Amino acid sequence: MSAKHSASAGTPAQFAAIGLDLGGSSIKYGLVDTSGELVQSTFGQATTPEGAHPDAVAEVMAQILRDLAELTGEDLAGLPAGITVPGIVIDGVVHSAANIDEAWIGLDAAALLSKTLDRQVAILNDADAAGMAEVYAGAGARNGEPILGSTMLLTLGTGIGSAFFRDGVLFPNIEFGHLEIDGFNAESKAAARVMREENLSWEQYITRLQRYLSQVEFLCSPDLIIIGGAISEDHEKFLPKLNLRAKLVPAKYHNAAGVLGAAHRAMHLST
Repeated sequence: MSAKHSASAGTPAQFAAIGLDLGGSSIKYGLVDTSGELVQSTFGQATTPEGAHPDAVAEVMAQILRDLAELTGEDLAGLPAGITVPGIVIDGVVHSAANIDEAWIGLDAAALLSKTLDRQVAILNDADAAGMAEVYAGAGARNGEPILGSTMLLTLGTGIGSAFFRDGVLFPNIEFGHLEIDGFNAESKAAARVMREENLSWEQYITRLQRYLSQVEFLCSPDLIIIGGAISEDHEKFLPKLNLRAKLVPAKYHNAAGVLGAAHRAMHLST
């Protein structure tokens, strides 16, 4: 994956994969070309169906693919898709569900979505996908290679997603968003949505985020913490006010990281 973004939709031969990033409130999507770059004109988002039941989500994703075909004017049949889920994913089966219907738990999501979308799919945890994009080509990379050491990606959105890497190697399905801190599930107090729901000021939110990040740092001692999610676009409002030993940086790909990481995984289905 490169830092560049294409300005045009391109031709079918240029498309390598589709990325679909399922969240509690939206499904972000886009096409990636053969060099691993996001085709910016195809990047968008659709509203997650209320309740986020698997069947309803599958139908929305099918419509997204039809919309992308109409947008590009090309037949995208056969193009593999990488799909993220906010939960633990092992061999295509979902084992937990954060901010989506509990019907996902125990579901062979790879089988369901492959059938509905009529193509090969790769299913992975949403934060793992975002982490892959950042560690292999974004804020966690230097000169096209992962920065050595321990890197943690935290996505702040409807919930808190987490991904952990050591020397560029992913430890999948790390769920640090569900740490219990002061008797509460961490994401119920420090996810970005809480700012809006509780009408918190930046100062109030920063206090909560500091408490959460200090606990994460104590538990795994990362060298680098990357903050992703839409809130990372406002990083100058809060990152400089946080006090940690680890280096703290905003994500390079912001809200597109999950789409990029998922599509990159789909490009390498055989590995």
